[in-house]
Amino acid sequence: MIISAFFSALAQLSDRRFRSVLLRGVGLAFAILFGISALFVWGVGFFVGDSVSIPWVGEIQWLDNVLSWAMVPLMMVLSVFLMVPTASAITSLFLDEVAQAVEDKHYPGLGAATPVSLSEGLRDTFRFLGIMVVANLVALVLYIFFAPLAPFIFWGLNGFLLGNEYFTLAAMRRVGRDAAYKLRKRHLLTIWAAGVLMAMPLSLPLVNLLIPVLGAATFTHIFHRVNRAV
Repeated sequence: MIISAFFSALAQLSDRRFRSVLLRGVGLAFAILFGISALFVWGVGFFVGDSVSIPWVGEIQWLDNVLSWAMVPLMMVLSVFLMVPTASAITSLFLDEVAQAVEDKHYPGLGAATPVSLSEGLRDTFRFLGIMVVANLVALVLYIFFAPLAPFIFWGLNGFLLGNEYFTLAAMRRVGRDAAYKLRKRHLLTIWAAGVLMAMPLSLPLVNLLIPVLGAATFTHIFHRVNRAV
């Protein structure tokens, strides 16, 4: 079921609604990370100043220019560790469009879904963003102490988070939040396994940016299949 759902989602990537969500999700994620980087560099420059005196070295000028150039590698580091979690969280705000595109093609005749309100969507998005960012930053410590297991920790952690979030968001459109939680609990291992499948390509540059949209579509299929089996 998981593999079938994945390939069904993959085959629909050319859908214009998928592309629209992808561009908005990645664009907003870049904007957020750029803003964080710029704020960090500005904060260091504000507290340190344009120059600093170091014992036995003397005064170092043009520190603000150095920090400006330092923003480039900082953005690269942030993009490696936080780009996909951030894009995943932002994309969840537009999940309804992906889910509707999947349903229009594969599950016609369902009737209108119950849309998530803007306030509720924003709350879920920022909650998911916080969990994803904090969890992945904490996991950096585990990668150091358990280096040989780092890929499995990464896949297991992000697979669990992505699977739970995207399945819940896909399900609550049709059955409500409480029923979505119960359905998620009943099929936890299936959802986690599908999430791991989504997490495994996260380490591949550019390909990983497709995962939020691909994951949203995959879990829409999974929801309909497990719900039909209830």
